[in-house]
Amino acid sequence: MLDLAFSVRDLARTRFALSPLWEVVASVRVVKHPAEHPLHRPWSDEVRCRLTASGLDWRLLADLVPDPPRAIPVFIAPPPTTSVADLGLELAVLRATPPERVRSGLSGPRAPRSERIDRLRADPHRGLAEFAELVEAYWEIALAPYWARMRSLLEGDVLHRARLLAEHGADQLLGDLGSGVTWDDDTLYVGHRYARGSRQLGGRGLLLVPSVFAWPQVFSVITPSWQPTLRYPPRGVATLWERRSTLPQALAAVVGRSRARLLAELDTPASTTALAHRTGITAGGVSQHLTVLRAAGLVDAHRSGRYVLYVRTEAAEVLLAAAV
Repeated sequence: MLDLAFSVRDLARTRFALSPLWEVVASVRVVKHPAEHPLHRPWSDEVRCRLTASGLDWRLLADLVPDPPRAIPVFIAPPPTTSVADLGLELAVLRATPPERVRSGLSGPRAPRSERIDRLRADPHRGLAEFAELVEAYWEIALAPYWARMRSLLEGDVLHRARLLAEHGADQLLGDLGSGVTWDDDTLYVGHRYARGSRQLGGRGLLLVPSVFAWPQVFSVITPSWQPTLRYPPRGVATLWERRSTLPQALAAVVGRSRARLLAELDTPASTTALAHRTGITAGGVSQHLTVLRAAGLVDAHRSGRYVLYVRTEAAEVLLAAAV
């Protein structure tokens, strides 16, 4: 059990943020061991195939997320400094990590070990640049096609908790972070597999980061160099990968049945050929509709090896939610 003691100043400085970089790191556990994460199996099955087809060598990323994840080096996904979910900004912070912090994070009895990690430790400047490029490539294959849906879920969780704070105060907010987290007498008790003891937040507050791939665990950062951080599963994560391809009639009346069906089918990233197979629309027709939807900002495209995968944008997610 990890006990985090709050002062009035800590409560005043508690905030939320999203972290695409952390989602990259946390997702590696799921890709490496899909059977241990059945909730994310629809995602991991697709992504494992895509990573294999791409030929991307992501072994360094896998090495840095050890089994079990007892000591993931903090510098590979530091707590975000702003609330804006911006992978580019997070990677800029990563690239600027001081060499001594890299070496420190890769030292000690609990640090991960491999030849690739040894090369990163020996030349942090070059190693971080290469690692950042690897993260960008992995992101495009594994997470970018799903990010609109993930971000919608994460932002919805933050809004829910902001309402709890506004309506019931900090007690309700901090007491609703999951079954392994309880709030009592100005202390947050975090059920933690490895970290134990009591910590004073020291006036720095607590950074709360909802994380899709944290489920079912809660991850903490209590290293003095960063703001204390708690990464927790958001509300509704169990429904994230469910298919909801029922034709939204209200939306069909506005954009047409074919385009509404395509938007509904894009619950998961898909190619033109796959969409044609699912919907019965000709491949040429699918391509024409996707061109229109993309121009309207409702669909985006991501290249995965030889294929182009189409995904819904956040604007499309809002339209579909409103049309239910």
